[in-house]
Amino acid sequence: MGWLKGYITNTTLKAQTVYEEYSGLWQVERAFRITKGTLEMRPISHFTKKRIKAHVCICFVAYKVYKELERILKIGGINLSVDKVLDIAKTITTLKIKLPINNETMTKTMLVTQKHKSIAKLFDEYFWKSL
Repeated sequence: MGWLKGYITNTTLKAQTVYEEYSGLWQVERAFRITKGTLEMRPISHFTKKRIKAHVCICFVAYKVYKELERILKIGGINLSVDKVLDIAKTITTLKIKLPINNETMTKTMLVTQKHKSIAKLFDEYFWKSL
């Protein structure tokens, strides 16, 4: 079975409107690449309406989190892609130590390499409060 693709040519839309809408197509294509590639979302066979809705919701939330991190990186002046930041963040360790003398808990994020230091803002609580 083959596929048939067609275009509507008898539209009442103005050429400028069509051009403007088409020029935004790259954003849709990029979103598709992110969900299929970076987020590794694949079609899953669900048979109930509830599960289908849940799957779509999870996919949407994952994409929204990705876009939010992209926005925060831009605001924070971190000139790295979301993918690169996530790869760097996977190599960062945070230590949580409970002192036996007074039961106080200390937390220290180990930013050892230059790559770690390039995203240090993301581990600063004051950065998040300023957003």
